[in-house]
Amino acid sequence: MTQLLAPDALISQVTTALDELREQVRGVDFQNYAKASSLPGWSTAQLIAHLASFAKAARRQFERAGQEPLLEMYDGGAAGRIEAINMTALMRPEALLELTNTALAELREVLPSAAGAWEEPVGYRPGAKVADMMYATWREMLIHATDLDEFVRPASSWPAEFSEHLFRALAARVPSGDRLVLQPHGKPPVVLGAGENSWVLSGTEFDLAAWLAGRPAAGPVQATAAADAADYPELLPWPSDRLMNR
Repeated sequence: MTQLLAPDALISQVTTALDELREQVRGVDFQNYAKASSLPGWSTAQLIAHLASFAKAARRQFERAGQEPLLEMYDGGAAGRIEAINMTALMRPEALLELTNTALAELREVLPSAAGAWEEPVGYRPGAKVADMMYATWREMLIHATDLDEFVRPASSWPAEFSEHLFRALAARVPSGDRLVLQPHGKPPVVLGAGENSWVLSGTEFDLAAWLAGRPAAGPVQATAAADAADYPELLPWPSDRLMNR
């Protein structure tokens, strides 16, 4: 697989994604806050509230990197995260926008200093380092930009480096008995899993990454098994409870 990005290169990618997301959030019509986002089960207000909550939590992780005791990602754990999102989503759209814009701006301010603490531990997940937190921030900024509006920010807008990262990170979604051979157009295949049940999935790099992330693909992703057309393999749930590969 492709070599990991150097710290400065990754921070630059995350900063760009964050700036683009801030601009996108500012452009959301207040009348759409109560409407469904592209993420099933989430309103636009809930998704924006989540971005604010994540930004505040990530900033705290970067600022406290290497300091004991390590802080958990969200006060109150997973239940506290959901409660905070739902309560924040009830704010007036103008207030929620201001809160989110401030949280994203404050997260941006701490990103450059992360390069000097790249392998320091954080409380994001057991065993996580600053580098893992940076990759998680990249995922949140880009994937949720697509969730806000899959037509404004489709997966085809994701950088090639991000699609390659998702292949590594989301290998955790492949069941233990399966083996997926991802065949991006014009690029070497990527093998995920080592099970006996094997599929080949072909398409553009970003469409394969979108399918693996459970997001809409702009173009076709073709699945074959034993050289014949086949249904898509079932994936495990998003691995939100564990540390994903960088």
